[in-house]
Amino acid sequence: MPRQVNQLSIRKASFLSILSGILSALPYTNGNLWIFAWIGFVPLFFALRGRSRAQAFLLSFLAGIIFWSGTVWWLVHVTLAGTILLILYLSLYFGLFGLLTSPYLLPTTYCLLFLPSTWVLLEYLRSRILSGFPWALLGYSQYLNLPVIQAADITGAWGISFLIVLVNAAIYLALLRKQKSAVILSILCLLLSLGYGYYKIGYFSENTGSGTLKISAVQGNIAQDLKWEGAYRDFIMGRYIDLTLQAARDNPDLIIWPEASLPVVLEEEPFYYERVKNLTRQIGIPILLGAVTLRNGNYYNSAILVSAQGNSSGMYDKVHLVPFGEYIPLRKILGFLETIAPIGDITPGKEYKVFENPVKFSVLICFEDLFPELSRRFVREGAQVLVNITNDAWYKKSPAAYQHLAASVLRAVENRVSLVRSANTGVSCFIAQNGYITSYVKDKPGNTIFVSGYSTRDIYAGKKEPGFYTLHGDVFILLLFILEAYIIFRRRRI
Repeated sequence: MPRQVNQLSIRKASFLSILSGILSALPYTNGNLWIFAWIGFVPLFFALRGRSRAQAFLLSFLAGIIFWSGTVWWLVHVTLAGTILLILYLSLYFGLFGLLTSPYLLPTTYCLLFLPSTWVLLEYLRSRILSGFPWALLGYSQYLNLPVIQAADITGAWGISFLIVLVNAAIYLALLRKQKSAVILSILCLLLSLGYGYYKIGYFSENTGSGTLKISAVQGNIAQDLKWEGAYRDFIMGRYIDLTLQAARDNPDLIIWPEASLPVVLEEEPFYYERVKNLTRQIGIPILLGAVTLRNGNYYNSAILVSAQGNSSGMYDKVHLVPFGEYIPLRKILGFLETIAPIGDITPGKEYKVFENPVKFSVLICFEDLFPELSRRFVREGAQVLVNITNDAWYKKSPAAYQHLAASVLRAVENRVSLVRSANTGVSCFIAQNGYITSYVKDKPGNTIFVSGYSTRDIYAGKKEPGFYTLHGDVFILLLFILEAYIIFRRRRI
């Protein structure tokens, strides 16, 4: 039987849980605060020592409420009731983490391994239930910490999450002055990861691609409340046309407009689409644009490539829709949510489209870049560049746009491809194969959101041979599941 440990008072334990939620949320308020992720769980571990499973669940649930409130508060700009429900739902995963790990917080080697394994498996579960919500994965907190995230080309973002919790657990054990060997092991893992990271940063700083492509990313900065107002259609088109004419002076191979940049449903008012075709003929440069399309009575969130000759060169319909935003999962059960959140009625696409102009690329619409399996499939299908077109204007001037950007950075590293982002508003940028953000659309003071403009950049097209994570996917998750099962089995035999 596990030996008893001295418990903190419930007041002190609650304070530590709240502190843990605050520290863990800081990197998502500002990516430069990534260091706090490496200590954010330590107070929670001390709060959970010696607690019953019920108490551990509640203390961890409290930490989750603080964390998610500080991370996704900006959803109140869309729906207050929906934000509260989402925070409570997401906090359940924190609660489950405490419930499952509290018996393993004794100073043993099991503590060092079981805690990060459990956290990552819960992140993986959260990324799939109800079509998934892989927002603010712990690994995303390090998107500006390039040496650490390079291992994602083997383990995916999950490996970065694992390493962070591993270090938190090692700090916890070190403060207990127990298990020096476990602490040393975690330091070695961190050093090994950093060594690999610095090597990969240097490797992908050179020309490792199969060719170059010059792209212009356009950011229109159209206010969300004007986007579908009929009186502003010509204004919106005028802005995109003006920015495109400016970008055309750089003579790019491709100009990208953001998600739903066409201010109408394409088939209902084709006049505006004809203006885009005429524009491509005028400048002699293809344009990739986002539009809502209507076919056979179904609406789609689409990306359309218009050739330099003014012809349609292909279309991609968004495959992974935003739950409770573009559709309602389990509508018979959750249909009541239509009354508390603005929900569209979009039909998912079925084809994993790879465009070619002049190199092969695929488009991730809106939050599709949060799902690594989708990016991997596009790259396996032949995409050498990934493009994310999005609209983050819903969330006003908040950290939401940067939290979204973090996912794109990890997708670039996982698949070792360049990734271009074009947003209605922020962040529009170019991400290299090592995750380095090489250029932003920004104004003179350096603001990257809620500004209009464009940026042109030469990027490398990825190699045609996919890497380990692209080819083999979440092998790391399978290994963690086996490790978790082994630890549980061994502990029950003690």
